[in-house]
Amino acid sequence: MRRPALYSSSSHDRRGGDAPDAPEADPPAQPPPQELPLPARTSRFSRLAARFPAYNLYLLWSVIALLALLLAISFSLSLHPPGRKLTQHDINAAVLKTLETTTLPSAAAKAYQVISPSVVRVVGQGREKDGKDGSKEEGERSVGTGVVIVDKGIILTNLHVVQGAESIKVTFSDGLESTASIVGIQLENDLAVLQADKIPDDMIAATMRSTADLAPGDEVMAVGYPFGIGPSASAGVISGLKRTFRSPEGKQQMTNLIQFDAAANPGNSGGPLVTMDGEVIGIVTAIYNPNQQRTFVGIGFAVPIENAASAAGMPPF
Repeated sequence: MRRPALYSSSSHDRRGGDAPDAPEADPPAQPPPQELPLPARTSRFSRLAARFPAYNLYLLWSVIALLALLLAISFSLSLHPPGRKLTQHDINAAVLKTLETTTLPSAAAKAYQVISPSVVRVVGQGREKDGKDGSKEEGERSVGTGVVIVDKGIILTNLHVVQGAESIKVTFSDGLESTASIVGIQLENDLAVLQADKIPDDMIAATMRSTADLAPGDEVMAVGYPFGIGPSASAGVISGLKRTFRSPEGKQQMTNLIQFDAAANPGNSGGPLVTMDGEVIGIVTAIYNPNQQRTFVGIGFAVPIENAASAAGMPPF
């Protein structure tokens, strides 16, 4: 019986027939690839790209873009002419415009703002019969004004405001009330120096100014508690210097006084007479009335601050 032919799984050699044991022929060797020659002339950019890495090219283009931007800005600025130079006429016009459209406080208002934190209400207290059962109750015997001249609570006032009082009470501008004691007097000028037992945390002492350059006609202001009402301000001028005043009872005569016409009444005694800068030049001491009435008729007197300060042991200006 004829046996079936056996075939190899490998492919037949087309050239060598179908012999099963014939070895396969090796493929022909391929020639090595040849590099194409670069063009004889390459572009300038290609040579630059081959020389620098990519990030260097990015930096280069950034610099070029920045230079182009600066050039554009410089060109734009050159097209705009420089602004007009500011002249003194322009400044004067601006100031005048501001003055015309802004309401400024008066000189007296500014002076009051400066001195008011240093002005105090002074009350001399004592016991008087109430008229019913003969008992005495403590009440106000006298009301006047004082001014703080040292921020430790040293106060100048008139002696007649506190003389004979069993106790003295002072009220500061912020409403703080304190008892006070007399630590000095000056009889010839009707002055007393007080020391308050308590003072505000932000106590402000008044600024004192020499009277050497004062002249009649200079503006002044009196600040105090006329008839206990206040603090009240009244403005006027210096009417005269080195005046003499004799008390209505004729018991005392004072000299070298400042005469002024700013309204002053009982209760203003001991208060400050100030300039339009708010600086103290005197202590209001007396008012003059030919009719012996306790009302103001246009003549007031103040002790110069040099004399008043010496009562507190302060050196002259």
